[in-house]
Amino acid sequence: MTGAQNIPASGGAILAANHQSVVDSVFLPLMVDRPVTFSAKAEYFTASGPMARVWAWYLRATNQLTMDRDGPRAAQDTLEAALALLQQGQLFGIYPEGTRSPDGRLYRGRPGVGWLALKSGLPVIPVALSGTRKVLPPGRIIPRPGRIGVTIGQPLAIAPELFDAPPGKARRQIADQVMAAIQQLSGQEYVPMYASDRKAELAAAPGHA
Repeated sequence: MTGAQNIPASGGAILAANHQSVVDSVFLPLMVDRPVTFSAKAEYFTASGPMARVWAWYLRATNQLTMDRDGPRAAQDTLEAALALLQQGQLFGIYPEGTRSPDGRLYRGRPGVGWLALKSGLPVIPVALSGTRKVLPPGRIIPRPGRIGVTIGQPLAIAPELFDAPPGKARRQIADQVMAAIQQLSGQEYVPMYASDRKAELAAAPGHA
C-alpha cells in the first residue's frame, strides 16, 4: 500500500475508491490501520452458501453498513447513515461509481460523494484499488491468488465557493473532481457514463445470456 500517511490518525474522512470486485470492501479495510465502514447490500448479510456465510460474518463482524436498495429513499437513507458515522469521527468508504465496473474501466461518479463532502465538511481521500478484479472476477465465488495494490491519494481540496453554490451543481462538480483524482491514481480508462447504465446496455445486447 502506498499513501497511508494521507489518512488522518483521528477524525472523520471519506475514502472514495474505484470498484472492481466484491472483495474491495475486504482488502481496503484490512490495509488501513483504522476501521473503515462501507455500505453493503442487505442481501449480502443473509446470503446462503459456505462462502456467502463467511462474507456475511465478515460484514457483521466489521460493522459494515446495511444498504437496502429497494426502498424509495434507500440511497438517501444510506447517505444519512454514513453522515452520522462521519460526524462521530469515523472513516467511511464509498464507491462513487455506485456499482462494480462491468469491464474494469472507471465510470462516472454519482453525486452522493459530493453530498457527503458538503454536509460533513470533511476531506475526501481518493483511493485506487488494483488487482482485486483478478482475485475475484465477476461471477466467481472462490477467490484466487493475486497481488492487490492500494494507492491512497492526498485529501482533495473542495473549493470553498461550492458550499454556497446550487447544491446539484456543487455535488456534480465534487463527484467529477473525485473521479478525476481516482483516475490519476489508478490509470484506468475513464468512461463518462454511469456503470449501471453500461450494465443495462450489456444486459439488453443481443446474445446476452
